[in-house]
Amino acid sequence: MTKATEKKRGAEIKQLDRKTYDAELAKLHGELVKLQQWVVHKGLKVCILFEGRDGAGKGGTIKAITERVSPRIFRVVALPSPTEREKSQMYAQRYIPHLPAAGEVVIFDRSWYNRAGVERVMGFCTEQQAARFLERVPDFEKMVLESGIILLKYWLEVNPEEQTRRLTARIDDPRKIWKLSPMDIKSYDRWDDYTRARDEMFAATDTPWAPWHVVRSDNKKKARLNIISHILGSIEYKELKGDKVVLPKRKIGKNYQEVNYPFKFIPEKY
Repeated sequence: MTKATEKKRGAEIKQLDRKTYDAELAKLHGELVKLQQWVVHKGLKVCILFEGRDGAGKGGTIKAITERVSPRIFRVVALPSPTEREKSQMYAQRYIPHLPAAGEVVIFDRSWYNRAGVERVMGFCTEQQAARFLERVPDFEKMVLESGIILLKYWLEVNPEEQTRRLTARIDDPRKIWKLSPMDIKSYDRWDDYTRARDEMFAATDTPWAPWHVVRSDNKKKARLNIISHILGSIEYKELKGDKVVLPKRKIGKNYQEVNYPFKFIPEKY
């Protein structure tokens, strides 16, 4: 990373301090709860795809979206490598069962676009299979939309210096080392191959009915706030008004006296 890049990145980070980020995120979380209630109330079906290079910030963004909503309504799908049986199926078959039903928001941490990206670049599919996918996926997404699903596709764009910094930071951090998979290492020196795959994917699948939304993700905090704000602005919703919740008075020890049971409490190290 050059000194000029470091200076620019440092300036960008200073523009959004932790206190400001937390305050803005709290506001957006409140709106996501309103959206959640509206999705259930109206029986909406929402599908959100996150794609991007390794280290682009997909996982952190998804965590920021879901940390204050119900996992029963906001479902995260991160499929493992396909089994031998799944490899023999129609390509989209393993993704279709995970599409949302009424009252659900499904978030794909990588999606059927694996075929256009990692599978193509790393040789897990043939060029013919990748070309066939790019040809057919716009029609598939048109069927998804015609079924009543709201489809949002996000590509997180990170520069090579920032990607290197993030992947390097995972090596010695016990909290992050699990994120650095053998596939990440193999993919690292194929920047140009991934760029070419991305460009061809966009040319084929950035359609009027299912456009790609590109997010500058060199600054993680800004990217997360911008994405949540965009999601909220892309789905029409209203706040559902209800009666103010009031906790009822309760009587403890009137109807039942607890026994002196020898509970096995865990050690209190903190």
